[in-house]
Amino acid sequence: MAAFMNDEAFLKKGFLISTDKSLLNIETIYNYLNNESYWAQGIPRERLERAIANSMCFGVYESDEFAGFARVVTDNATFAYICDVFILTSFRKKGLSKWLIQTIVNHPDLRGLRRWSLATADAQGLYNQFGFSQITKPERWMEIFTPYKTQ
Repeated sequence: MAAFMNDEAFLKKGFLISTDKSLLNIETIYNYLNNESYWAQGIPRERLERAIANSMCFGVYESDEFAGFARVVTDNATFAYICDVFILTSFRKKGLSKWLIQTIVNHPDLRGLRRWSLATADAQGLYNQFGFSQITKPERWMEIFTPYKTQ
């Protein structure tokens, strides 16, 4: 497994972050996003698989056990959107989400980006630690939002 931003404290505890998509537990990711997240409930599995295939993905592992996930939509030159970030319940309260975001924003392929973006309803405190803030000129941003239909 390729690890980035090796943090000795986590590595000594058996944790690793990897961008190797072959290690991802797609079933667990799908179940979490579809059933437990507030942002992706109702996502069709095929759509999630396409999103993963076309994104930079970060898996968090304890030994070989899947512990968390984040996806980055990026052109690797100017812009990145961080999404689908989660740590499974049994792995929370260990600092893994902070380590995951630190690893993402310091990843060699993402250095020097002009703009990072994300959306969150409840984790502003986590992202503030890495320089994220509310959009300063929201009048310039626009969106089309089409929520998934829950099953």
